[in-house]
Amino acid sequence: MTADFKLSCVLFDLDGTLVDTAPDLIACLNKALAIHGLATVAPEMVKPFISFGAAAMIKESQAHPMPEAHQADILTTMLDLYQDNIAEHSVFFSGIPKILAAIETQGLKWGVVTNKRERFTHPLMAAMQLTGRAACIISGDTTANPKPHPEPMLAACKQAGVSPLECVYIGDASHDIAAGKSAQMKTLAALYGYLKPTDAPETWGADAMIAAPEELLTWIGSIPCR
Repeated sequence: MTADFKLSCVLFDLDGTLVDTAPDLIACLNKALAIHGLATVAPEMVKPFISFGAAAMIKESQAHPMPEAHQADILTTMLDLYQDNIAEHSVFFSGIPKILAAIETQGLKWGVVTNKRERFTHPLMAAMQLTGRAACIISGDTTANPKPHPEPMLAACKQAGVSPLECVYIGDASHDIAAGKSAQMKTLAALYGYLKPTDAPETWGADAMIAAPEELLTWIGSIPCR
């Protein structure tokens, strides 16, 4: 940690970091597979691929490759189902409500930078009663380039009125850490999220790794804040 770093804003990835959206995403995937005459999949088979999008989940759900047109049809069905069931079973990860309250009590800002599309991000944020509390909400299609490009990170800072040099970004995928580092933010790897068995988060270059959300407060408590 550099001696002159002072924190003013905490930025979160959404799926797998702030909210456990796996139950709804997997339920909609399995409904879509069944509609298209395919076998459903065990949650543990596709959960690690949530951070890479619905298309990746569909691809991993089948033992053999499918024609692209068939995958596209399943994707459309899955996303339509998800839009109508955005937060039926999604919940905050353990400790997140307390963490957000603590961040706000300290006078810090917080926000969300996700590769989830706006058509899903905004309804989910609203359903979790977060919209009015977040200083910024940036989705995968808010800017021309999604993570790992730094553009969404910089857009979040502009929306929140903060400098990237005063931010920390928490995410559960390598592209999260890459995006934060490219924008010159501090980064934390969320080990409690949707990691793949082959992931090696210790190689991502994050400033620290947190095994549980509550460890974020310990990290914040160890540094100066604005």
